[in-house]
Amino acid sequence: MNWILLIIAGLCEVGFAACLGKAKETTGQSSMMWMAGFFVFLAVSMYLLYKATQTLPIGTAYAVWTGIGAVGTVLVGIVVFKEPTDFWRMFFLVTLVGSIIGLKAVSSH
Repeated sequence: MNWILLIIAGLCEVGFAACLGKAKETTGQSSMMWMAGFFVFLAVSMYLLYKATQTLPIGTAYAVWTGIGAVGTVLVGIVVFKEPTDFWRMFFLVTLVGSIIGLKAVSSH
């Protein structure tokens, strides 16, 4: 169950990063709404990370949470914000995913 909470926390990290990116692109009321979304996703992400670390090792949980956020944010950047894709960027993204899977595989919980 705590692995599920950790995955959701990581997805919320992607959510707050995406909201931050959209807030940067907008002005006025729209920007404020994106910032509100940022704070909601941030709070939910932190709470779920906290709950997950009550039974999962902190080092593993934090690394997986950060990895999910990093991979998801890069993918959102490519799809939503039209950031470039090149061989090395994709290569290191794949190695990051492999590292996250490896951490899960060797975790005792």
